[in-house]
Amino acid sequence: MCTAATYKTKDFYFGRTLDYEFSYGEEIAVTPRNYPFVFRHMGTMDKHYAMIGMAHMGGGYPLYYEAANEKGLAMAGLNFVGNAVFGKVQEGKENIATFEFIPWILGKCATVQEAKKLLENINLVDTPFAEQFPTASLHWLIADETEAITVESVAEGLNVYENPVGVLTNNPPFDKQMFLLNQYQGLSPKQPQNRFSDKLHFDLYSRGMGAIGLPGDLSSTSRFAKVAFTKMNAVSGDSEEESVSQFFHILGSVEQQRGCCELPNGSYEITIYTSCCNTTKGIYYYTTYTNRQISAVDMHHEDLEADTVVHYPMLQKEVICYQN
Repeated sequence: MCTAATYKTKDFYFGRTLDYEFSYGEEIAVTPRNYPFVFRHMGTMDKHYAMIGMAHMGGGYPLYYEAANEKGLAMAGLNFVGNAVFGKVQEGKENIATFEFIPWILGKCATVQEAKKLLENINLVDTPFAEQFPTASLHWLIADETEAITVESVAEGLNVYENPVGVLTNNPPFDKQMFLLNQYQGLSPKQPQNRFSDKLHFDLYSRGMGAIGLPGDLSSTSRFAKVAFTKMNAVSGDSEEESVSQFFHILGSVEQQRGCCELPNGSYEITIYTSCCNTTKGIYYYTTYTNRQISAVDMHHEDLEADTVVHYPMLQKEVICYQN
């Protein structure tokens, strides 16, 4: 399970946690403008916007989990098991396999508004990347510095939702997630007032009591509410260090520790990595479960006119600074 979020200070930030029981060997991948994306049903896109993000490299092809392009548009795919439905090729439609969806949007669109137009004729199909990589059940968060949308392909068709909180987790469908926020509208970062009864006196025995009722478990609905509350009330300065630090703290509110989410096979789901991309500057930051130090890859330090993907393995070894 995963959580994605947006954040705006002077620049625009986009990132996610990847919560799973094992890694597929993800790498930070920079795809330059002239890398030929060969689509299964839509020919080849020889020229496109450059992009950076986390991907599994499948035979030189970047299978992006999330990415941002050089124009500042970002996109992430999150598990949507049990609700995601992808169809077959339809004549007259732009038939895009789910593993192609991120490069299709980010390669062509500079803004959410442009993505909305492209989505009008898209048919997401269940064509797998390879036999050992079956079609993943996903839905997507697409965002720029001005707005965000959620895209879900379900049995009834393709739903595109305005996403005013700029947050996405997993099930249930996004409209139900937003509805469930109604039950938290009484929460506040301020201390509460006694509305229980004017005949009783209550003590404010702790700071932070205005947020009593905010969930703290690891379910997708609880993570949605927790990150929405944290992100919507987050305050930081505009510097890069302050903004990046605050973004990691926002997603850190829902990170998963080994042992707290046991699966039927006896393994445990953990936060394999957390990412934060400054989409304004094209810098991709990340931490891993075993390396809490923030590492970074700058897409503009690469040749963006090249035709091959540049990829870097995640730094996994914990780095501890000894001060004495």
